Amino acid sequence: MKDVAAMAGVSLSTVSRVVNGSPPVAPELAVKVERAVEMLGYRHNHTAGTLRRANGLSGSLGLIIEDVSNPFFSAVHRGIEEVARTRSVVTFAGSSDEDAEREHALIEAVLARRVDGLIVVPTAADHTYLLRDVANGLGLVFVDRPAQSIDADSVLSDNRGGAQRAVEHLLAHGHRRIAFVGPPPTLYTARERLAGYRAALAPAGLSELVRHAVEPADAYGAVLGLLDSDHAPTALFTSQNLITIEALRALHGRGRQHEIAHVGFDDIVLASAIDPAVTVIAQDPVGLGRAAAELLFSRLDGFVGPSRRVELPTPLVVRGSGELRPPG
Repeated sequence: MKDVAAMAGVSLSTVSRVVNGSPPVAPELAVKVERAVEMLGYRHNHTAGTLRRANGLSGSLGLIIEDVSNPFFSAVHRGIEEVARTRSVVTFAGSSDEDAEREHALIEAVLARRVDGLIVVPTAADHTYLLRDVANGLGLVFVDRPAQSIDADSVLSDNRGGAQRAVEHLLAHGHRRIAFVGPPPTLYTARERLAGYRAALAPAGLSELVRHAVEPADAYGAVLGLLDSDHAPTALFTSQNLITIEALRALHGRGRQHEIAHVGFDDIVLASAIDPAVTVIAQDPVGLGRAAAELLFSRLDGFVGPSRRVELPTPLVVRGSGELRPPG
């Protein structure tokens, strides 16, 4: 910064205001500083600046999600960034891959970089190790799934209600053999969606037909097995976006897409472009991210009230596949 100041012929404080975006700086002085910065290849040391800053904030957040390549979690990330950008805050993201040890390691890594807040899609059962950080001012929000061991803000979708609406929609179109294809109920979202499926079937006195896919690719074989069974379903409810894609591959591969009704949980790319278009229970992942970021920043702004739980609605989007009626 001293070199930049000397080349620009300005004071060190003027350089500091320009690189930190802190007005007022006369436009002609700002141009001189920016030219010197470019010529010298200067890059602002944000970490060092944090050590000198009165409030001690780093202007950064940590985000730990299941998988950054999953379009759903990419959209959650986008929603968080949209809010963070308005405050000139940077978001660091990492994938836990549903591995509790990896999640812990990632959290420790971002905390070591002195992030101001942490947003987590939780995999591990125990997050009590974060209590000291929260007591020291860390903003903490859980998104998509609530924490099990620590009292913290959370932002969720209406998983159970959405799944129940999906199955009730199939029932209303005459189906009585409705299969559930989804992840094992080890995660909160999977348990809630399976519970919604069961809640819809129970009043009708219908039997469950459940298949679990440990990995999304397993859903392809699971759906083929259902189609080939003696008591094949007339309708499918797939409880996760990647599983919905595999189910569609199976249905279209067998040429059964116009015979078997299908409702998925989570929207998917090109859902309205295939034939028939896919009826879904739609989540709002960008909205989840925005809400999580807003809760976190309210903590950083001084809110000290009890933990809050925000639940976003999951509407049914009717497109065609869920409206097919059973044979006869």
